[in-house]
Amino acid sequence: MDTQTLDTEAVSAFLKDKLPGFDAPITATKFAGGQSNPTFKLETQAGTYVLRRKPPGQLLKSAHAVDREFRVQRALAGTDVPVAKMYVLCEDHNVIGSDFYVMDHVIGRNFNEPTMDGLTAPDRHAVIDDMNRVLAALHEVDIDAVGLSDYGPPGHYLERQVARWSKQYRASETQDIPSMNRLMDRLVSDMPADDGQRTLVHGDYRIDNMIFEPDGTRCLAVLDWELSTIGHPYADLASVIMQWQLPAGAQGRGLMGVDRVALGLPTDADFVAAYCDRRGLARIERFGFYVAFCFFRMGAIIQGVLKRAIDGNASNPERAMQLGAFVPMFADNGLKALENDK
Repeated sequence: MDTQTLDTEAVSAFLKDKLPGFDAPITATKFAGGQSNPTFKLETQAGTYVLRRKPPGQLLKSAHAVDREFRVQRALAGTDVPVAKMYVLCEDHNVIGSDFYVMDHVIGRNFNEPTMDGLTAPDRHAVIDDMNRVLAALHEVDIDAVGLSDYGPPGHYLERQVARWSKQYRASETQDIPSMNRLMDRLVSDMPADDGQRTLVHGDYRIDNMIFEPDGTRCLAVLDWELSTIGHPYADLASVIMQWQLPAGAQGRGLMGVDRVALGLPTDADFVAAYCDRRGLARIERFGFYVAFCFFRMGAIIQGVLKRAIDGNASNPERAMQLGAFVPMFADNGLKALENDK
């Protein structure tokens, strides 16, 4: 299945009466990112848009939910959570073979790694502080007021997520990884009791899923809402810390071994404390469990990316194969986080 190109004639025919500029030839350029859902920049005579689609081919049930991405971002318009403007959702597979939506092209800076090479230490600090601000704002959104009270099922979020991603992992498993098996077992046996917190969660909150001002440090848009749902806010917070505990560089995109003080970056504890201050929280109990859960979920996600590469319908096959090699590392780190759970 081809995930690298887009049928621009079909897209133009669908959008010509819905958006300006699509009654003339358009140009589509695929973004390098978007491992899960192929994403294209659409250039028209009237302006530039972004199209995000489900990949073609056989997909895991409930995965690649671009309709949910469209709904949540449209609902967040006007809140303190910055998102791109949503224009059109297409659920007619006769157009290009899968669901897609079109949104505004937000012009700004995207940092692939939290080290943010080229920035000054004060600017790095300001970017991360705004990342913290947006995360706290996300978890303060009134889900009833924005029409998202039914965006996720009721019940124990973590229990539900562990069950879901265990099933997804098994469906895309390509080899036996003992540490992943142990991690799944431990997440079930060590599961904390449901404390009743129920907020909107992003599901993959990290700096490379954000766009910041071209010449400033304020976030202009949070991207990639595929994993968003109603759930437990600490899972989002833990996903940031999980990312930072990975190796630095293009592969891990973490902060392991980095001199954070020199770069103007906060410690894990400082970031968590700032979040708690913004939300009026005293402290977070058993935070290590949430970090372990995030390592597990990310391991399951990249296992799915690897499976799609093997099956021939990955968005970026070479990158997908590289990512797939990290599944055992995610499992090992998840087990270590459980050992530090307090």
